[in-house]
Amino acid sequence: MRDVLEQAARWHDAGLGVALATVIETWGSSPRPVGSQLAVNERAEFVGSVSGGCVEASVVDAALRAIEDGGARLLEYGVENEVAWEVGLACGGHIEIYLERLERRALLEALQAQRAAKRPVVLATELATGRQELIRPGEPNSAASARRFARAREALSTDRGAAVDEDGKRVFLQPFNPPLRLVIVGAVQIAQALAPMAAEAGYEVIVVDPRGAFARGRRFEPAAISHEWPDVALRELAPDARTAIAALTHDPKLDEPALDEALRSEAFYIGALGSPRSHAARCERLRERGFDDGDLARLRGPIGLDIGAQSPAEIAVAILAEITRELRKGRT
Repeated sequence: MRDVLEQAARWHDAGLGVALATVIETWGSSPRPVGSQLAVNERAEFVGSVSGGCVEASVVDAALRAIEDGGARLLEYGVENEVAWEVGLACGGHIEIYLERLERRALLEALQAQRAAKRPVVLATELATGRQELIRPGEPNSAASARRFARAREALSTDRGAAVDEDGKRVFLQPFNPPLRLVIVGAVQIAQALAPMAAEAGYEVIVVDPRGAFARGRRFEPAAISHEWPDVALRELAPDARTAIAALTHDPKLDEPALDEALRSEAFYIGALGSPRSHAARCERLRERGFDDGDLARLRGPIGLDIGAQSPAEIAVAILAEITRELRKGRT
């Protein structure tokens, strides 16, 4: 969504008419989740996706009309199983899309500023009127009702948009959380495979390794590189509930200082490379540092889902799969 909004803003700044389409509700099968967006300019150029197949073409046509007449509209697409594949709904289903001409540049700038500062924010849109407001959970907003404020916090916690009813008014709450982060300790071969995979999955990736000969050059693009000692780097990065940490050096001198910091943080996932035997020994050493069974239950070891992975790339797949399972647990 970040790229969609940024491109929409660039088009708008260039003087082009722009419309923004947002998936606000789905039923049955839909290849794109609620909150997915598509931006279209007056030249019929578009970025993003709200489906796959003919729905996109129809939305682009409707967007061009919205750019022309300035009117917001709700679009609903429903298909039977027999023709579902042709319009991108693999098993049949319905999607509802809110489409509007992009006019509120100040609001978009405020939204982008919140995101640049990595502060969570929710965009609330009253679908009948098009009225919009930003709700910042860390800054109580007097303009938002207590009920809307609570629902906005829920949307952020689940990381999913939702169309809700407020006294007969439909309101779409679209959460914009700070980016997910993956901190990889160890500039090793597995990290070379994992970093680009995680970036493609939407993570901001940071590779930490004080060994300059390991973490250099273009081996880990597009990841950022830290040459700090792992515990120092973790303290500076301040892992939060949207951070995953993977310790991959297989060297206690590097992994365990990182795990010491990780287990004291709110990171939603912590994993470490090693055999069951080495993991058991690692846990004993961490107990000596003051961690109890509850703390150590957060540590995944051996790291990754047990899929029989052997090569560095396969192990990276197993790690990202386990991180994804932990992220989505309770959110779907």
